[in-house]
Amino acid sequence: MVVPTGSLVNAAAIIAGSLAGMALHGRFPERFRTIVFQGLGLCVLLIGLQMALTVKNPLLLIFSILLGGLLGELLRLDAAFERLGECAKATLRSANPDFTEGLITASLIFCIGAMAIVGSFDEGIRGDATVLYTKSILDGFAAVALASTFGSGVLFSFVPVLLYQGGLTIFAGLFQQHFTPLVISQLTATGGLLILGIGLTLLDIKRVNLSNLLPSLVLAVVLALIFG
Repeated sequence: MVVPTGSLVNAAAIIAGSLAGMALHGRFPERFRTIVFQGLGLCVLLIGLQMALTVKNPLLLIFSILLGGLLGELLRLDAAFERLGECAKATLRSANPDFTEGLITASLIFCIGAMAIVGSFDEGIRGDATVLYTKSILDGFAAVALASTFGSGVLFSFVPVLLYQGGLTIFAGLFQQHFTPLVISQLTATGGLLILGIGLTLLDIKRVNLSNLLPSLVLAVVLALIFG
């Protein structure tokens, strides 16, 4: 079985960046936080757009997003994530009022994206973790900015990142024959649209309910396998 080395390094980078950000909390000028988030928002929009434009079948993408969003609303994933965050906050006895928002925001930013998906697949299928190592550097710097604002919740986002990316790596290694170029393309494009939603949120343009859109990623794979 493939060892998810890239995900382990990514988790370590998030922990290091979060600790640095928490140390700067209160001493990181608001104008610096604002410009960092604006810069991150613009970069996220660019990455999301590049990912979304890799789509090979737009109709499958549309159905993945719409059906995935309806499924997420039906399951109330946003409420489930919030309860999970509050449970973690209570378990850790955190007094930070932004703990849950920081945990969810950071987890979505670090987990949804081309680098998380393609990087995990690349390590699982070819044993090359270069993409995840590069992502680790980016996530480490992003964690500094996020943790300086949201605090300790960002630190614990390494858990879903490790489980998600590590699981994808192991899964890809076991079932690599099913991941055709079409499946990877549709999955990446769907993730790209969700990344665009993150960018809009970071720039305070429009808050998108990304939690309830997460089933779109699963549907992107299923629809590509059925109609590909």
